[in-house]
Amino acid sequence: MTMIVLGSINLDLVAIAPYLPVAGETLLGEEFLQLPGGKGANQAVALARLGIPTQMVGRVGADGFGAELIKNLQLSGVQTDSIFVDETVSSGVAMITVDHAGENQIVVIPGANGHVNQEDITRLSQLLPGSSGLLLQLEIPIPTVIAAAQAARTAGVKVILDPAPAPANLPDELYPLVDVITPNAVEAGRLVGFPVDGVESASRAATVLLQRGVKCAIVKLGAHGVFCAQGEENFFINAFPVNTVDTVAAGDAFNGALAAAFYQGLSLHQAVVWGAAAGALAATQRGAQTSLPDRLMFDTFLEEQGIGDRG
Repeated sequence: MTMIVLGSINLDLVAIAPYLPVAGETLLGEEFLQLPGGKGANQAVALARLGIPTQMVGRVGADGFGAELIKNLQLSGVQTDSIFVDETVSSGVAMITVDHAGENQIVVIPGANGHVNQEDITRLSQLLPGSSGLLLQLEIPIPTVIAAAQAARTAGVKVILDPAPAPANLPDELYPLVDVITPNAVEAGRLVGFPVDGVESASRAATVLLQRGVKCAIVKLGAHGVFCAQGEENFFINAFPVNTVDTVAAGDAFNGALAAAFYQGLSLHQAVVWGAAAGALAATQRGAQTSLPDRLMFDTFLEEQGIGDRG
């Protein structure tokens, strides 16, 4: 059995500069970084580094970036046979400028990610009978996400949706196809139409999401913890205290560990603890995929927290 991730595969082109340039300004930068990213690829790497057999489904362009992105996934242990190399478009890239204060400017060119379509769903459908879960995000076309969730529902496979980036109006037909939805506070607020800034509002948001048809709603509140609601089972978990350096991909680490726990047959409560632990660990390191913990680091952290490998 495997876990499957359908989603975006990007290359992040990062420039470090003393400040962010204004329109028309040429500014000398200090450092250039070329880092693999994309929420789909991040979550696939998060799973694979925790020792879970993982298949990535998505698209890259027939360019040097695409070859590099596939190679990086393979080095992390992700199975890449179902990534399509699209010769009609470039690979997805994000051009990022970061200043000394940590502020940034980002331009994302979806490239091949914007072309993920029914052909990819056909390849996905061939993998579903041998899988125990499907992870989805919203950096590929939403109609494709809906088709993937429908295919997974037909195959009896658990669907975990990270609704990021969250649109103002997520189609109503998607919610009943989702087993677990995992928005952060900002995303939850956008989905439900009111601010989510604490446990009480997270509980209200989760209730709305359940009413729309999802089976389980998990609202990530960053350093304030995680609220989870599933039917009669509602609970809150405090965040793990860590020295936060960079929260990029912390949400992807959360989803990867959550799915890993489900794969290993752990309970919902244990799975949310795993997600919170992985998210906390990712926040202690810079970068996206470079911050995702491996299994040894993860198990050691759980033991240090007095949790043990069963959550």
